[in-house]
Amino acid sequence: MERTGRWVSFKSNFKRSKYLLFMTVPMIIYYIIFRYMPIFGLVISFQDFRPLAGQSVIRSILNSEYLGLQHFVDFFGSLYGKQILLNTFLISLYKIVFGFPAPIILALMLNEVKKERFKKFVQSISYLPHFISWVILAGIVRFIFSPDYGIIVPLFRAFGKPVINFLGDNAYFRALLVMTDIWQSVGWGSIVYLAAITGLDAQLYEAASIDGAGKLQQLFHITLPGIASTVVVMFILRVGNILNAGFDQVFNLYNPAVYEVGDIIDTYVYRVGLEQFEFSYTSAVGFFKSVFGFAMVMMTNHLAHLLGEEGIW
Repeated sequence: MERTGRWVSFKSNFKRSKYLLFMTVPMIIYYIIFRYMPIFGLVISFQDFRPLAGQSVIRSILNSEYLGLQHFVDFFGSLYGKQILLNTFLISLYKIVFGFPAPIILALMLNEVKKERFKKFVQSISYLPHFISWVILAGIVRFIFSPDYGIIVPLFRAFGKPVINFLGDNAYFRALLVMTDIWQSVGWGSIVYLAAITGLDAQLYEAASIDGAGKLQQLFHITLPGIASTVVVMFILRVGNILNAGFDQVFNLYNPAVYEVGDIIDTYVYRVGLEQFEFSYTSAVGFFKSVFGFAMVMMTNHLAHLLGEEGIW
C-alpha cells in the first residue's frame, strides 16, 4: 500500500513538472559524455598508454602495459615536478589571499553607494573583463606592460628609471598574475556578495542606527555576520581549486623566461601531454590534482562545521 502511494505521488509530481525535467536532459547528457565517461580514461594514469595499441581507444587502453604508480613516482621524484607544484600552490595561494577578499570589499563599497547611475557604471566596468577571453586580456596586458611598446614605458623614462620587464622577470611575474586575475574576476565575484547583502533585513540597520551605531559598526556587527555563510561556501569552493592556478591566464601570459616561477600543473600537462604525447604521465599528474582538490574541499568543509558554519553539505 505504501509503495502504491509513493508511485502515485511520483507520477503526480512527474506529470506536474515534466517540462522542467525535460529541460534538464541536455545538461544530464552533457555531464554523462564530458564528465562521467572520461573517468574510465583515468586508468591510463597507471599504464604505459599507446594510442596505436588497438583498433580503438578502448582496445588501446586494454592492451597497454600496466605500470602501477610509476608515473606518480616519476613526477614527485623529479625536481621540476616539485617546482611546478610549488609554483601552482604559491600562485593559487596569492590569488586567495589577495583576490578572495577583493569582491567582498567591492560589494561592501557598492552597497554604500546611493547614486544608482554611478553604482551601475562601476558595476558595468568591473564586470566587463569577466566576459572577455584571456587571449584578448593578455593582449591588453602586453600593451600596457611590454618593455618595448607598453604604455608604462614613458613613465619609467620620465622618472629616469630603468624599464621593468614585468612579463619576463621572475621577480614580478607572479604579482602580475595576481593583479590581472583580480582585475578580471573582482566584478563578477562581487555579484554573489551583493545578492547576500541585499537579502539582509533592513530593519536590523534601522534598529542599529536608532541605537547610535555608525556605518563601521553596522558593517562589523550586521553586514559581515549576515553574509558569513556565503563567504564560507565561496571560500570552500576556492580552496578546493587551489591547484587550479588559471590555465588560460598563465598560458597566454607566460614565456620560457618565467617558467621557473610561472609554469603550473595545467600548462605543464598541456605542454608535455599534447606536444610531447606523454598521455599516461600527464594523466597521472591531472589525476593527482583532482584528488588533492577533493581532499581540500573535504577538509575546509569540515573546518567550517567546526567553526559553526553550515559549509556546502
